[in-house]
Amino acid sequence: MTGRHPAVAGTFYPDNKKVLLKQLDSLFSGVSEKQESEMVVSPHAGYVYSGKSAAHAIASLKRFQRFIILGPSHYPVGPRFSVVINGSWETPLGNVVIDREMAAALKNKCSLLEEDTTAHEREHSIEVQLPFLQRIFGKFAFVPISIRNSDYSKKFLEECEAVGKAVCLAAKAGAGIIASSDFSHYVSLEEAENKEKGVLEAIMKLDPEGFFTALDKADSSVCGYGPIAVLLYAAKELGLKAKVLHSSNSGDVTGDTSEIVSYHAIGFYRE
Repeated sequence: MTGRHPAVAGTFYPDNKKVLLKQLDSLFSGVSEKQESEMVVSPHAGYVYSGKSAAHAIASLKRFQRFIILGPSHYPVGPRFSVVINGSWETPLGNVVIDREMAAALKNKCSLLEEDTTAHEREHSIEVQLPFLQRIFGKFAFVPISIRNSDYSKKFLEECEAVGKAVCLAAKAGAGIIASSDFSHYVSLEEAENKEKGVLEAIMKLDPEGFFTALDKADSSVCGYGPIAVLLYAAKELGLKAKVLHSSNSGDVTGDTSEIVSYHAIGFYRE
């Protein structure tokens, strides 16, 4: 992949540079400039719905020059853990280059990571993070890792742990980590809050096993649970602390809380 064209520009976010910059500036308006997060969970819905929470997540990051972005695959294509090694990704704000050295090092460290572009071609969960990062960081390099979620099994959790250990080494070398995920899907606001209570508690404790248990118990619809589990293992290894930075849901925009999608910006930082 020498240059990936955006898959969801014009749908999830504006495909016009001027319009996109205006929307991003509006979303970042009033957001805290305290830059302490080494890792974040950030949502990936249309900017009109989840953009404010995403802005809180991205703005909280320390001023890194390299990022690993972990996103769930919403399509059943490609290997379980797909990493892109070469090229760049295009957005209306310009091209973002793949950090070849870091991508190759990750792949060499963890055999589960397979070089693959097919899982990334139509997927939006990683792409939508890039314009936020471009607006805050300007020029940077990144490594996209698409994760095709399996289940809440011990085997998948062990796979996430193995990837998390590789990601942790990159974090120690100065890379910021982003796990892209929305939370509850198409349930009432009350049901979402009930389902997410144990899930968020496990995240705050940096407890990947408890996270999977809570997801299973609540019959949760968190779409990025694989990426979050990978991040939790890396954050736990580094001894980070977690806090919810911002929460929102689609009902904030539509006015209908009977069937919402929920979003949380979560930061992971050193005390």
